[in-house]
Amino acid sequence: MKYLLITCTALWAFSAHAKDSEHKRDVIAQHQAIAAAHYAAARCISKGKDEKVCHAELAAACKGLALGKLCGMRHVH
Repeated sequence: MKYLLITCTALWAFSAHAKDSEHKRDVIAQHQAIAAAHYAAARCISKGKDEKVCHAELAAACKGLALGKLCGMRHVH
């Protein structure tokens, strides 16, 4: 019985760690995708395109990825 309890505890700890690792990978991937979308918007604006056009592209890239039209970020202007 003692070994069963130790085994169950170890499995539970491993399972929790695996879930944490999976969650961490998901969060990292999400932030990388958001960063890529913002970088693309910055390149768009730096190429001289209209800011509204670049923001529309950003909104399309971020759909379902982050909150708000602009991927969860707002500027003060």
